[in-house]
Amino acid sequence: MKTILTTAGRTNEQFIQKAKEIASELALSYVRRQKKSMQKLQEEQQANVLVVSKERLELYIYGSTTPFFFHPNSAAFRMKRILNGEKDLLLEALDLQQGDRFLDTTAGLCSDSIIASYAVGEEGLVVACEKDAMIAYVVENGLKVYETESMELQESMRRIHIVHQDAVDYLKRLDANSYDVVYMDPMFEEVIKESSNFQTLRAAGVHESLSDEWIEEAKRVAKRRVVLKAHFRSPLFEKYQFEQLTRLTSKFHYGIIDI
Repeated sequence: MKTILTTAGRTNEQFIQKAKEIASELALSYVRRQKKSMQKLQEEQQANVLVVSKERLELYIYGSTTPFFFHPNSAAFRMKRILNGEKDLLLEALDLQQGDRFLDTTAGLCSDSIIASYAVGEEGLVVACEKDAMIAYVVENGLKVYETESMELQESMRRIHIVHQDAVDYLKRLDANSYDVVYMDPMFEEVIKESSNFQTLRAAGVHESLSDEWIEEAKRVAKRRVVLKAHFRSPLFEKYQFEQLTRLTSKFHYGIIDI
């Protein structure tokens, strides 16, 4: 389905111009809001709607009045814990070092990439793949402009590079051993009810199942480790011979393959 650009209900010439510029950049149509409800605009245009507001970009998938927008999500409170000297289970699974190269093949909101970016530091590299063009654009914009009092969090966000491309296609372009760690967090086969903030992402993004080719390409590109995040009952750990790091209190686990 197509996507159009518009502004928030209350706007001004600055944001109208910004919406037109983004529409031109993405080769999409700009439509005047004219005080129309989101539902009415979607129905009239038969389209998803990307809204430019003062605070952020919001993506409304056709049929939904709940927006998708960038927020550091769990990375915010996890960063606080890390800075307080607490352990982070993802970082234990990734085993990243300062200066490492990290590839996230399932960007989403980039919460895990933000934590990885902190771990690899200014000398490292974090790249995150997102297949859906609108999700990629909203998240990339958010990583650039979202402001927080935590400089560690903000600097970690700014260092992330978003690649709008299918994960397997991108992996195929890369040289062998070109990233220290390759990470994958495919949408869980079972929905975790507590994770309601991900429901808009589930509806909006392109979600593909993990494949033999995806795993093999990840192993080829990874210099040290491939890491999988999945529901604790996922058959993917056994199917692809990941060492599953079990935790009795969590509904998701990490799995690792050392190269």
